[in-house]
Amino acid sequence: MQPTMLGGVNFVLHAAGWLEGGLAFGYEKWVMDVDQCGMWHAFAKGVDLSPNGQALDAILDNGPGQHFLGSAHTVATFEAAFYRSSIADNNSFAQWESEGANDAEVRANQVWKKMLAEYEPPPFDEAKDEEFREWIERKKASFPDSNV
Repeated sequence: MQPTMLGGVNFVLHAAGWLEGGLAFGYEKWVMDVDQCGMWHAFAKGVDLSPNGQALDAILDNGPGQHFLGSAHTVATFEAAFYRSSIADNNSFAQWESEGANDAEVRANQVWKKMLAEYEPPPFDEAKDEEFREWIERKKASFPDSNV
């Protein structure tokens, strides 16, 4: 993924599998890029500056030396408060290592293979499909093949 700055605004020029300046594509890179784009999408929603969003009550209720893991605010908001990556491993290093030390590329490989195995094509009008295929054939026949 190639983030770029334009007028103080970040945006992504190329993502979803882009490799070698666009000359190649990688399924693992696609999964990792889609994960990053999901993170950017969550970030673009902005920061919740409300008292609840800033957890002000939890901060006031938990003094020095205390943690927030058991606070009512954390329990109520944790699941939706952060972007949860589909390929990150949030276990301890020891657990990650004991489970095979699979890096993001290995996990991304498992994700795309699972997605492909479970893919079901959406319903599509057969007449439209035939119309598109005929149009493609006419277009291809209208100019010489550049790969000959």
